[in-house]
Amino acid sequence: MDARAPQETIRLEMPRELDFDNCPVRDVMSQIGGKWSTLILSALSERPYRFSALRRLIADISQRMLTQTLRDLERDGFIARTVYPTKPPSVEYALTPLGRSLLLPLRELIVWAECNHETVRAARRRYDAG
Repeated sequence: MDARAPQETIRLEMPRELDFDNCPVRDVMSQIGGKWSTLILSALSERPYRFSALRRLIADISQRMLTQTLRDLERDGFIARTVYPTKPPSVEYALTPLGRSLLLPLRELIVWAECNHETVRAARRRYDAG
């Protein structure tokens, strides 16, 4: 995608009065926009995973950060945690219907980021040099 190509004019509707204490966009985006959330949701879009398998898939995430991000995603209803009565107990994480409903807009954002990554990096270099 060429950022210089003519594009359709898109306007995002902003509420007339911004309620910063109860903003649905900031509230939801604070979780799904996190550094690790997108990667975890992307992985779970393929199939359910156990904790250790997710940790192998996302090699540079710490155990602590994976645990916290999974808890946050579960708290917000995007993923479900199932404990199986094995010895030791095994835990599996899967997308909920709410999590699945996020996949299409998330895929669009991922595609946009991949298409525009170099353009963003070039803009950063120009800004930092100037």
